[in-house]
Amino acid sequence: MTWTKNEQKVWEDIEEYVQSFQSYEGNDFQNLYGKWVEKAFTSIPESLTEPFFEKLDTWLFHLHSLLQGLHIQDEARERILKSAKVFDESIFLIEDMKKLSIDQLSYIADQHVSRHKIYSLLQGGMTATAQPIFLSSDFLALILINLRSVQLTAITYGYDVRQPFEMMTSLKVFHTASLPNRLKGMGWKELTDELEEHHSLYFYEGMEKIIDYRWLEEPFKQLLKVFFISLFNKNSSSKSSFVSLAIGAGANYQFSRKVNQFAEKYYQYRFLLDKQREEY
Repeated sequence: MTWTKNEQKVWEDIEEYVQSFQSYEGNDFQNLYGKWVEKAFTSIPESLTEPFFEKLDTWLFHLHSLLQGLHIQDEARERILKSAKVFDESIFLIEDMKKLSIDQLSYIADQHVSRHKIYSLLQGGMTATAQPIFLSSDFLALILINLRSVQLTAITYGYDVRQPFEMMTSLKVFHTASLPNRLKGMGWKELTDELEEHHSLYFYEGMEKIIDYRWLEEPFKQLLKVFFISLFNKNSSSKSSFVSLAIGAGANYQFSRKVNQFAEKYYQYRFLLDKQREEY
């Protein structure tokens, strides 16, 4: 089965996207910040860092299980399948989604991606009020919103995240999508290398470690966001409130945008690669 002209164009867009962060050069502040984080964690004994990152991985697994156990996740799967049936009535299973064209799948994916960007925007706006409950739950809510969006993107392109390999892959996609641009090239290569090595959907054969010190740059950024929101909200002027709103909503929206863009490019890459392999 050969690619259509539109699919060839999508493949070229993916290559251009990957090249953009493989050749990315951060500014002096970003490079200095990255070196500081690396130096800080490499100076800590491995006997302390290993259990810490294992707990973060466990926490991420629990979030995945929590999302999969929610009724709204089942409803979202059904909505995706119903949307697909508009294009092809023979679609009943997640795997059947691959019967659709990449344009049709992109259209369905855009529907839920746009919805989750709005969720992030609203959640950032609530954080901007500086209410303790919103400030304390901001990062967890942001992780849940975007991890769910990655999982729904995987489902849209025909990859069921309830299967062990796809579960681990979706978590690693979220992790890589959350990394700074200068590190995404390495993460993309690790993801695509695993595609060449896996042989079973029902057993995950790769490295189960997900989070490392590189990912912690994002939580640090979120802490800075919360700090500045708290700082500006000490001033009761309307100008300060507007600045807090811009910081909270803007930061959350940008995070969702970069995570969802990466996830869609990755699953489009998977879809096109699988379609190409069907020829052989």
